[in-house]
Amino acid sequence: MTLKFYNTLSRRLEEFRPIVPGKVGLYTCGPTVYNYAHIGNFRCYAFEDILKRTLLFLGYEVKHVMNLTDVDDKTIRGSQEAGLKLNDFTAKFKQAFFADIAVLRLLPADIYPAATEHIGEMIKIVKVLFDRGIAYQAEDRSVYFSIAKWPQYGQLVNIDREQMRSGVRVKLDEYTKDSAADFALWKAWDEADGEVYWDSPWGRGRPGWHLECSAMSSKYLGATFDMHCGGIDNIFPHHEDEIAQSEAANGCKFVNYWLHCAHLVVDGQKMSKSLGNFYTLHDILDKGYSGREVRWVLIGTHYRQSLNFSFQALEDARASLQRIDAFRTRLQENLANPAGDSGQVEEITSKTLDDFAAALSDDLNISAAFAALFEFIREMNRLLDSGCTGSNAARLALDCLEKLDRVLAVCTPDPGEGVPPEITALAEERQAARKSKDYARADALRKEIESQGWLVEDTPKGPRVIRK
Repeated sequence: MTLKFYNTLSRRLEEFRPIVPGKVGLYTCGPTVYNYAHIGNFRCYAFEDILKRTLLFLGYEVKHVMNLTDVDDKTIRGSQEAGLKLNDFTAKFKQAFFADIAVLRLLPADIYPAATEHIGEMIKIVKVLFDRGIAYQAEDRSVYFSIAKWPQYGQLVNIDREQMRSGVRVKLDEYTKDSAADFALWKAWDEADGEVYWDSPWGRGRPGWHLECSAMSSKYLGATFDMHCGGIDNIFPHHEDEIAQSEAANGCKFVNYWLHCAHLVVDGQKMSKSLGNFYTLHDILDKGYSGREVRWVLIGTHYRQSLNFSFQALEDARASLQRIDAFRTRLQENLANPAGDSGQVEEITSKTLDDFAAALSDDLNISAAFAALFEFIREMNRLLDSGCTGSNAARLALDCLEKLDRVLAVCTPDPGEGVPPEITALAEERQAARKSKDYARADALRKEIESQGWLVEDTPKGPRVIRK
């Protein structure tokens, strides 16, 4: 089947053709480690995880690079406010990021280059641009990229060249402008930077934020590579500036496919601390939700559509995951049955995997992928209800579920997410009361279990405890 993605650069759906057949170079913009990442950040990282897992599922070899921005305006300001050296300040947030991605079951990148460890590579790019007359040193001693010297500027956002403001400079790392201006490649040191600086041919200073990704991506993936991802807020200026400085320095196309995900909103509103709807991952976990429930919500909306995050969505995720857990338990129970005929199951699993792969190949159509999963569960439950399945069929179905989960990563509970021992003890006590026909006691125990957020389902093979 044909793998297609919506390429921001061309603004159309394109067939994916990697530079080297069967291999993919993937660069994703990582965190700026001045604070804990919030769920809006993780919406983007979760989309990139589905992309990477899809490529692996379809048989590609993926080399994934995700940068860590550990020097910029925010990290310097934060370290000074905390009274810490820059590296000591950012180390805490790097560790927190890695812990969070593990909770959300995000596959780790192959390389996590930190900006502070690649200053030499950045200086080399600036020197090439300076020597070619595309970069210049201004009166403030900083080095800027001249958009007037690079007519191709504006590829990603289709900027009207008449609205470009050559000679007007933007030194800040992050900015939003209706029209483009010359941007900083190397920022001259000033007192606000404190002890944070490196020596360069243009004097003491530090790299501009946009330069960092150009240097690190080209070092690990080459001057031209396959895919670059991020949120739509990265399109301009960050990714536009990356393209300009990379192609001007290297003399070749920078990236073939650009993928961007839409924003996350909370209950229909932009997430902000002033509205009281700003959440880190741990804010959500502290409310009693699991990492995979959060992941379910983050991956459940197509990446190019705005994602509305809500606690009701988390409750819905819990219900959906309980359905999957109950299905997996039924299959595991059937492993003890006689072998039986597995012909129908082979047909169901084959169709499921084909439909799942086709959905993901269509620009990561996650809704269709989930539809394939739940149709699989419905069809298999029908067979299980008929009593026609045995161990061979159960193994085939469990294998299919495992293959789907290589992409979704939600079909098995988190460690510690199972039934607590105290709830299991109550359920066993209830079952003993039922056997002794003490129905009043059994009913009281059922209510006690429910009050703690669990339900007891009575099945032909005994009681089963699930989340309420």
